[in-house]
Amino acid sequence: MALEEPEYKVLVEAGGYEIRHYAPYIVAEVDVGDQSADREGFRVLAGYIFGDNDGREKMQMTAPVESRAPEDKDQMTYSFVMERKYTLETLPNPTNERILLREKPARTVAVRRFSGRWSDANVTENERQLLNDLAKDGVELAGTLELARYNSPFTPWFLRRNEVMAPVSWPAATP
Repeated sequence: MALEEPEYKVLVEAGGYEIRHYAPYIVAEVDVGDQSADREGFRVLAGYIFGDNDGREKMQMTAPVESRAPEDKDQMTYSFVMERKYTLETLPNPTNERILLREKPARTVAVRRFSGRWSDANVTENERQLLNDLAKDGVELAGTLELARYNSPFTPWFLRRNEVMAPVSWPAATP
């Protein structure tokens, strides 16, 4: 069964990337900052959707797991997309005070899809390629790069769907 993903519309398909417009969606997020940030971020958020919340409610896993390094922090922020059936008012409150529930507003992003491992080298190379393509095409960045991972760590590396995403200023931001 396919996992639920945020809704988006492809505005442009360019050489190595797409420009997408995303509808607003809700995320649960946590900041982590040590050597095991991936594991800790996933563990904390998985705990929340598997019942570590005030209603002991179990929720479905969705995709992607998003991560970004905010410019003003020495940490990584990890996000799980919440199922569309929830609103901020109907989501159970996390029992872990580090988890923040928030709505990501509608946004336009440039996306480069790639497969493979989640190594720093692989992610950095795909970020570099996306930024080069955007600069070449005159597309202006409007925020921090994000990594979106769609598969479990048990998926063979060559079958993984990964994306680097860059918020952009786009004249056609309202479809």
